[in-house]
Amino acid sequence: MKFGIAVFPSKKLQDLANSYRKRYDPHYSLIPPHLTLKEPFEATDEEINKIAKKLNDVAKNAEPFTLRAYKISSFQPVNNVIYMKVDSVPELTNLYQSLQSVEFGDESPYSFVPHITVAQKLSDDEHSDVYGSLRMAGVDHEETVDRFHLLYQLENGSWTVYETYRLGGVS
Repeated sequence: MKFGIAVFPSKKLQDLANSYRKRYDPHYSLIPPHLTLKEPFEATDEEINKIAKKLNDVAKNAEPFTLRAYKISSFQPVNNVIYMKVDSVPELTNLYQSLQSVEFGDESPYSFVPHITVAQKLSDDEHSDVYGSLRMAGVDHEETVDRFHLLYQLENGSWTVYETYRLGGVS
């Protein structure tokens, strides 16, 4: 089964992201707006039980953090993904690094760029048009994040929560 780890922002930020995603992101119906902490990986039932226990330890040792989405950016020319850039605060970076060192899956092939995708799989012309208009609209949002989620992928390709972990051992 395929698993991943992510943070879901507040409804307010999800609603803003979805106002763009429903038009510009073909994954709109598969997963809510999120900040990826661990790229998708395969695990058996036995492996995921061990991983879930390790994630409890990671969560206990991690601190809640401020998620600040502060501008629209793009991964072009690598790919035509447009996203809300999220401030890379130490608590978030430390959480990400802890999840990369947990013994499952491979480390991400990408460097960590905290973001929430709002558009992807666009042609070059679409990317240019959409990126220009979204940059003018901008984003300025701040909230406290106190949890992350272990997700699994269903047969139809959509993602759902397997388990939720509170940061700092808060229950």
